[in-house]
Amino acid sequence: MISFCRTIRWCAPIILLLFASLQTKAQAPEAKSSADILHELKKLNVLGSVLYIAAHPDDENTRLITYLSNEKLYNTGYLSITRGDGGQNLIGPEISKDLGIIRTQELLQARRTDGGVQFFTRANDFGYSKNANETFNIWDKEQVLADMVWVIRKFRPDVMITRFPPDERAGHGQHTASAILAEEAFTAAADPKRFPEQLKYVQVWQPKRLLWNTGVWSFGSQAEFDKYVDKLLKVDVGGYNPLLGESHGEIAAASRSMHKSQGFGASASRGTSLEYLQHTKGDKAEKELLEGVNTTWARVKGGDKVEKLIQKAIDTFKPTEPATIVPTLLAARKELQKLPDSHWKNLKTEAINKLIQDATGLYLEVAASDFSAAPGQSLAFNIEAINRSATPVTINAINYSFAKKDTTLQHQLKSNEPVKYSATIKLPATMTYAQPYWLRKPGTLGMFAVDGFENIGKPENDPAAEVTFNLTIAGEPLQVAVPIVYKRTDPVDGEVYRPFIVTPPVFVNIAEGVYMFADQEPKQVNVRVKAGKATIAGKVALQLPKGWKAEPATIAFDLKTKGAEQNAVFTVTPPKNQSEVELKAVATIDGQNYSQSLNEINYSHIPAQTTFPDAMAKIVKLDLKKNGEKIGYVMGAGDDIPTSLRQIGYDVTMLRDSDMRLNYLQQFDAIILGVRAYNTVDRLKHHQSTLLEYVKNGGNLIVQYNTNHALVLPNVGPYPLKLSRDRVTVEDAEVRFLKPNHPVLNTPNKITKKDFEGWAQERGLYFPNEWSTEYEAILSSNDPGEPARDGGLLVAKYGKGNYIYTGYSWFRELPAGVPGAYRLFVNLISLGKHDGSGNAAKSSVK
Repeated sequence: MISFCRTIRWCAPIILLLFASLQTKAQAPEAKSSADILHELKKLNVLGSVLYIAAHPDDENTRLITYLSNEKLYNTGYLSITRGDGGQNLIGPEISKDLGIIRTQELLQARRTDGGVQFFTRANDFGYSKNANETFNIWDKEQVLADMVWVIRKFRPDVMITRFPPDERAGHGQHTASAILAEEAFTAAADPKRFPEQLKYVQVWQPKRLLWNTGVWSFGSQAEFDKYVDKLLKVDVGGYNPLLGESHGEIAAASRSMHKSQGFGASASRGTSLEYLQHTKGDKAEKELLEGVNTTWARVKGGDKVEKLIQKAIDTFKPTEPATIVPTLLAARKELQKLPDSHWKNLKTEAINKLIQDATGLYLEVAASDFSAAPGQSLAFNIEAINRSATPVTINAINYSFAKKDTTLQHQLKSNEPVKYSATIKLPATMTYAQPYWLRKPGTLGMFAVDGFENIGKPENDPAAEVTFNLTIAGEPLQVAVPIVYKRTDPVDGEVYRPFIVTPPVFVNIAEGVYMFADQEPKQVNVRVKAGKATIAGKVALQLPKGWKAEPATIAFDLKTKGAEQNAVFTVTPPKNQSEVELKAVATIDGQNYSQSLNEINYSHIPAQTTFPDAMAKIVKLDLKKNGEKIGYVMGAGDDIPTSLRQIGYDVTMLRDSDMRLNYLQQFDAIILGVRAYNTVDRLKHHQSTLLEYVKNGGNLIVQYNTNHALVLPNVGPYPLKLSRDRVTVEDAEVRFLKPNHPVLNTPNKITKKDFEGWAQERGLYFPNEWSTEYEAILSSNDPGEPARDGGLLVAKYGKGNYIYTGYSWFRELPAGVPGAYRLFVNLISLGKHDGSGNAAKSSVK
């Protein structure tokens, strides 16, 4: 059903209608000024492209990307081998796949800022690795190479640039691997014998050259760099762009600052700024990056007419009347369509279509009444269209491709008169849920599972639903695909947009990710059943492995409205023997099973993200004893350790700034500082003396890892210790007991080598490498071929209490339900705690 209305009122700025399929389409409207239009117009007459390659989000050189895209006007892409899943998170508790989603969106925001295009491979950032061999043991090298070749053959760069060298100077195994793979892909992309299955969809392509974007950092010292600098290609990227009103350094800093989860806010720079490039493969350039590459329309046979018409549009452009170039752009497009099919023909056609929209001030928006709907559900939405120019624009038809429905109409858009439609369309029952495409199937530690070619390289899903407008502009046809979005009006922020998504009809969220059973006592497992649409009823149950029991067997639910929730409480009893398994929550509606949970990621600098992980939790039966009950926790960059500790019976209080008083802190058996607390909590420099006084009076202070830069105070301990970048990245690396009789390894839980089995991603990071004699090093570990790293767990007596610094990755291991990690961490908390008789107080965890 469609109804029609017409009003005359002020309208929001022009929506960003991105034809390039690799950019997100769920952003708030973006105003395009005449300066922006002229900038893109000039880009039409430049036919050059560059692909920058590195391993992770935030590895890219945003200054160089900004310069290439906005000064040289090249089609500039960044291929990040991974999504950064294995990094740390400065802004919240998300790690692993959720962090990869955040960093993907941060990269997309960065590209919207600097003008680049974003690509990925299927490789998973499994965490820090020391060398390329370690990386390739976990990645499927041939599959990653195939993805890179696919991107090169589709994007067709004239020049490729790597951020890192193919050796140990890269500083990270994945960095080194990205450069090695880039060199191989440079050659393989031109070889029809390599990945021939791709040639059904793309053609082979040979870039002109491959260079390494080097600098002083790779030479060890300024003196060494100065000896070599004359052999390097130099590019001054520090120019000022008057059309954009900023220097490339200012734009690059804004782009770099999008990597907020990594704490990479950057200061703007102005003036001369040199980038250095070392030749790696292909034809060597002496003076210019794209030396020997024809970047004019002469590289396209018959393109001279197109070039002349675009130049005419540039010469006749009127900033106060941008729509006057529309006839010229339409003429250029008509000439372009006469040319044989080619990469540049397709790319420039999309760019011209976009410029026609921008020049006419054409605003097309499709806003749903809700941000989500389930397959088979009716979706109501509002359509708004306005032509803010004197150029005649007519809507001929609206196509709802997701529903296989068309609406034919002939409506002329009069200048500056908004036209509104309302519509209700039933979503097909076969529509795909909005799970990120790389998370739809189980992968491996090193690789995501992605079928087919249609998604390879893409940064994110295509919009869940699009509406295509069939228009006539100045007598010529134009199709514009507009994603359906959701918007609301916030009293503070005004219009707030988020992507429209398709979801399951019901969600089942298990309250905790891990349930730890220290004895035969049962535990309650809470399952929150939430309606993804109105009027659903059914039953929810827990699926458990043999030996585990849940009561009751099923619980009925009946939810009348969308978003309504019901809490289902099951009592789970463990087996007698130790066991590590998973339970699964399943909702059944009309014979159909659903086992998706609802996971929402909301940060102001990226679009809202929603995923539907399997509704599963790890359940562990183990023998665990503990001393002490009350813990004070100072959250740092963000972690889930408080939740993990509550799971095993601790009373955890999140400490606020106002709580940091000695008489208040004395009540706690231990105070724990979250990951990177000394990097992120500035007030700790004022509270350090109070914390140490707490230790002196008999308390336990446990400090988890911090990075060795940007500390809020120079010394984090009561005695000198120096943090380093030492880490142990192999999660099953041998752990040796340096002090086997120390209470930390014996009370209340006897720690053995078995307690270090099944660890996740790594042993630890940022270990101290120097410390005073007051500290005792308890454990030692190292990656293959490296010296022993003894600084991962340091314990020092200070007054009556204990100061513990530990770089082991508890923030990964406890939420992952690693039994041995729980046992050892409980020993840290319990250190020095005794009952009234003077004996260690051992209590089974309930």
